[in-house]
Amino acid sequence: MTVPPEELELAAAFPPVERDRWREMVKGVLRKSGAATDDTPLGEIEGLLTRESYDGVPIGALYTAEDAPAGRPGLAPYVREVRPDGEGLAGWDVRQLHEHPDPAVTREAILADLETGATSIWLRLGEAGPPVAALPDALRGVLLGLAPVVLDAGDHGAAAAEAFLALVAERGDTDAAAGNLGLDPLGRTARTGTARPLGEAAALAERCAREFPRMRALVADGTPYHDAGGSDAEELGAAVATGVAYLRALTEAGLGVDAAFGQIEFRLAANADQFSSIAKLRAARRLWTRVAEVSGAAEGTSARIHAVTSSAMMTRRDPWVNMLRTTVAAFAAGVGGADAVTVQPFDARLGLPDDFARRIARNTQMLLLEESSLARVVDPAGGSWYVERLTEDLARAAWDRFTDIERAGGLAAALESGAVADRIAATWARRRKDIARRKAPLTGVSEFPNLAEKLPEREPARARPGGGLPVVTYAQDFEALRDRSDAHADATGARPKVFLATLGPIAVHTARASFAANLFQAGGLETVTGAPEEFAASGTAIACVCSSDKMYAEQAADAARTLKDAGAKRVWLAGKGTYEGVDANVFAGCDAVEVLETALHELGVNR
Repeated sequence: MTVPPEELELAAAFPPVERDRWREMVKGVLRKSGAATDDTPLGEIEGLLTRESYDGVPIGALYTAEDAPAGRPGLAPYVREVRPDGEGLAGWDVRQLHEHPDPAVTREAILADLETGATSIWLRLGEAGPPVAALPDALRGVLLGLAPVVLDAGDHGAAAAEAFLALVAERGDTDAAAGNLGLDPLGRTARTGTARPLGEAAALAERCAREFPRMRALVADGTPYHDAGGSDAEELGAAVATGVAYLRALTEAGLGVDAAFGQIEFRLAANADQFSSIAKLRAARRLWTRVAEVSGAAEGTSARIHAVTSSAMMTRRDPWVNMLRTTVAAFAAGVGGADAVTVQPFDARLGLPDDFARRIARNTQMLLLEESSLARVVDPAGGSWYVERLTEDLARAAWDRFTDIERAGGLAAALESGAVADRIAATWARRRKDIARRKAPLTGVSEFPNLAEKLPEREPARARPGGGLPVVTYAQDFEALRDRSDAHADATGARPKVFLATLGPIAVHTARASFAANLFQAGGLETVTGAPEEFAASGTAIACVCSSDKMYAEQAADAARTLKDAGAKRVWLAGKGTYEGVDANVFAGCDAVEVLETALHELGVNR
């Protein structure tokens, strides 16, 4: 495209953009906040704004063309995927999850989804869904040649695979049926702690390659590591290690390299951190392309990825906010180039979803695909210097995790030794601390809780077997505190309370009183507001002083003394600073979980 001369003249009227000029402007802002001084070198300014991910990947404040590795859509290393197909809409596979134990209910739900936008089915069987013997009944009416089916049968995987292949053959869909048998022995080991041999899965994969040309047999599932609190690189490293272990087993079973690659699909979690999720999926393709290169696979071999909205990010409290979380995660999955996307229903933490929840999950993807036309854009994130740099750095961190696992003898050995569990536990401890300090806020749980909410009731879902890596949720500590408060309210008819002792005019104390109320309500404590002299009538034994620093200097010690004389067991102060009679402080970045644990303990609300 030729740029008109008048536009060139306009651009020339502006001074060239220089990084040091930007740094000078940022330094001016940081000086006002105290984060920088006149003596701070310009070269250190960006470091003051840089944070690190849980993988040690630096997240900067400014990216330029120098940060973006070269790459074109549709070419190796395939981080930039091509999505549109000619003039039509290729999109991604809208994959709905079903796990109701009643095969009749499951069948009705499956048909409803397929008739209204879903393009494939993810079906759990056995201990987490309908019995394997009911598979033909659950899939009655499903056109297997049109709607791919992905199985997830746990310890019953081989039996479910045989039953499904028999059903496909019986219906004459051998050449047309697509999907995945869902065999994942290493993923099963990660979840249960019991080693599973790979031979049976490899034999079924060899049969798929020979008799069912569009069917895959194996899933390299990264979600057990994500669900245990792991980082993006830890999830990717384990998933790639799983895929490599399966490649070895498949080639040993007689499959060629290309056929072996064709039998594996990856499953990764997408969460509400949209940029990290986009980069994760792009990095996964880069990693698997590298594995294909060193394995001698055909040029163009790329990872097939099934993205699932994160289970760890979902909440039981204020579950409606989960709609926002899953929308952002689904957007990131689509932009990141996922081949299939599953949006978990907003009520997934409450039990089996109802029709409304499944419809919202399905329509989330419909809106992204058909209303937002997201899939009509070739690699929407491609060319973003931030995303390209993040993809590259994350891929390198994940490759380090993968090679660590390989040096430990492979994933099976690393799981058995506890090396994988120990690394993930350390990451979860750091993430958990950030959540407790509300540096990673959870809307409706750690921020803006609704103590008057009425949760929708759902039929309980069957628990999946554990025994291996733990299953955590980001909201679990705050939700446990809320559960204690609820139990106390049920037993006594009233919630535990904290008194907010406000000093001075409303305009002076409102900001910190609102902050304190939000914090204490996150633990299920009601707040009562008033002057310190009103504490005795509040019906509680703990208090928090709220006002400005200036008012604290004048009145905080007297207020604390008044509260203690009236029977307060513990007095907090909203803000920083040490004052006589004040036991502790609450402030942005304090350990809110510890504060709430202390408050409930002082009020006799024990576990």
